Amino acid sequence: MVLCQGGEAAAVPAAGGKEPEVPLSRKDGVGTGQPCLCPAPGMEAAGAEERRVCGCCSGLSWPRCCKAPGTKKKAACPGLGLFYTVLSAFLFSVASLFLKKIEDVHSVEVSAFRCVFQMAFVLPGLIYYKTGFLGPKGKRIFLFFRGFLGSSAMILLYYAFQVMPLADATVITFSSPVFTSLLAWIFLKEKYSVWDLLFTLFAITGVVLIARPPFLFGSNVTGIEGSYTDHLKGTIAAITSTVSAASTFVILRKVGKSVHYFLSIWYYAVIGLIGCVIALFVMNEWRLPYCGKDRVLLILIGLLGLGGQIFLTKALQIEKAGPVAIMKTMDVVFAFILQILFLNHLPTWWTVGGALCVVASSSGTAIRKWRQSLKKAKQNEI
Repeated sequence: MVLCQGGEAAAVPAAGGKEPEVPLSRKDGVGTGQPCLCPAPGMEAAGAEERRVCGCCSGLSWPRCCKAPGTKKKAACPGLGLFYTVLSAFLFSVASLFLKKIEDVHSVEVSAFRCVFQMAFVLPGLIYYKTGFLGPKGKRIFLFFRGFLGSSAMILLYYAFQVMPLADATVITFSSPVFTSLLAWIFLKEKYSVWDLLFTLFAITGVVLIARPPFLFGSNVTGIEGSYTDHLKGTIAAITSTVSAASTFVILRKVGKSVHYFLSIWYYAVIGLIGCVIALFVMNEWRLPYCGKDRVLLILIGLLGLGGQIFLTKALQIEKAGPVAIMKTMDVVFAFILQILFLNHLPTWWTVGGALCVVASSSGTAIRKWRQSLKKAKQNEI
């Protein structure tokens, strides 16, 4: 047997039907510290076992495994995962800025273009890894809801970007980790402590400071784009988008790594495109942009969104989730900077206060989960 770090592939049974106990190593900079067993030379199994997947190579089959004999391991670059996270945040923020610049194009149509780009990117990967287009029978219902909720979150987020300030919408959606912990406690029976409740209250406080409902702040609300009705609609859309995104994270946790991430994105893009096309024909909003600038911006939104997803995925492959979640606070920073520089819209102190509350709650949740994972890793070593 060959022990590979960071994988989740099913182990190949040894003689007698029992797996040998293998000490875990946490010094492998490639994987996540979880062992995966790959076939040793001369022990190639027939059928499905012939194509064992090693998680330390992000789904590559064993002959190309980073731990296969004769394969040189690349030295990890310190901080590369965090750099990928910052780059991903910048690309997503620029895509949001371009969305604000587009005129006379509905957010659902923009979402449809985004889904087309994702399908074009994922299709070659599905063919290469031979994952199929439907996935395992027991996981298809989860993949369907992942695609439906994920695409709904994207459409609602794009609508929020169009009708409310860029920084406000970004801050609200940044509260997703807090709602993820709450939903994981409800549906996955994960632990939910007093700290999690405190972080949730912080996030809700931040959202209230941004939404500024009239029954708390009066009828004269300043620092918004357009009417307060549009601002309220955008706030509701952003909150619903956040809860939908948190639901997809819970579904992905439920599915685990038993489904290739390309297949997960495929469901997201296909179901999203079908839903967008139906919605556009029902609303009679399907039309090409009138000017060449909007068409270019649509293409750039698709490319930037795709690039942001790629770099975020790469960051999570080579860096722990805790530091990545903390570094994603740069989303909020970039949103404020771009809004001031290119949209000439200064955020109010209410928005700044709300942003601090949401960032504090999200960062606190990430740090707490990170420390728990490190503590659990040390216990497993002992």
